[in-house]
Amino acid sequence: MLFVVSLLPVAIYIAWVWSIDRFALVSARLLAQMILCGLMTALVCYGLFRLTGDYWGQWSDVVNPVVEEMVKAIPLLVLASRKRMVFFIDSVILGAAVGGGFSILENLLYLLHDDSLGFGTALFRGLEVSLVHMGCSAIVATALMFIVRQAERRNSRLTVKKADASLAILLLIASTALHVAHNALHFNPLAQTVTVIGLMALLLLGTYQYDSNQIHRWIDRSMNKQLDLLCSISEGRLDETPTGRYLLSVKESFPPEVFFDIICYVQLHTELEVVAKSRFMAHEAGLEYPLSNESRASILAKHKEYQHLSEALGKTARITVAPLLKFYPADRKALDDLIDECRS
Repeated sequence: MLFVVSLLPVAIYIAWVWSIDRFALVSARLLAQMILCGLMTALVCYGLFRLTGDYWGQWSDVVNPVVEEMVKAIPLLVLASRKRMVFFIDSVILGAAVGGGFSILENLLYLLHDDSLGFGTALFRGLEVSLVHMGCSAIVATALMFIVRQAERRNSRLTVKKADASLAILLLIASTALHVAHNALHFNPLAQTVTVIGLMALLLLGTYQYDSNQIHRWIDRSMNKQLDLLCSISEGRLDETPTGRYLLSVKESFPPEVFFDIICYVQLHTELEVVAKSRFMAHEAGLEYPLSNESRASILAKHKEYQHLSEALGKTARITVAPLLKFYPADRKALDDLIDECRS
């Protein structure tokens, strides 16, 4: 019974966080996998702490939280590098899942090693400590997503945003500092629990509000520019858009057939992005209309040609169009979901 009580806050928080994902970006399967990863990270930390024993002595309240955050960050780094976290709400949901899985096993181990824990203690521990793990992991996940984004910008020959890189470092430091402070500073349990709940609620609500605005900005602004670009290409009016004027400025640097491939490559990239975002918007609005067989075949054919041109264009040509085709993680996820839908 006490184990169920200690698990209840974890289950409620993860369910609440997942329920506000109005864009349905995180699947139940991925959520379950991250909870399982959290359980595994707790098992790894338990083994490490058993091996080290009392080696750190009074410094264990500082060292243990740092080790735990580093181990919990491993599955989140894998997700971020594979573009499975593209929006802030993704990082909060998946970070909370890893932290929740970690706290499930940790709470179980505490109950197994201390039979004297009462109902209230089990409830407060399940609530407070679990929220600390879930909140800190969510912050780490957000920081890792920032880091991966900036790494992608650097690989695409785009300017690295120093503010975002600095923010990522600050978030990593803040998450570890919060965990260390929680372990090292002990005061009234009720006040500590209320403080943790308030901080986690602010983190969740702030992230949700920011992310909703970011998603709409990503859709609205980029969609208008892409539609204008498609019209200018199809009507032969490249000089009427900034992207078109840039392409015309580098025209003389390539043979005619290569420049033609570049135009086709840009057109295919833009068409696929527009279709992917349109499906994303329909999904957001709850319009689950199926794609026709003809539409699926057309999208897959364009995607195949796009991949072929991507491989056929030389390095110089790809570097030239890199500033134009800013394939953000959100764009990549939307396109991957579209291709998966067409292949299903």
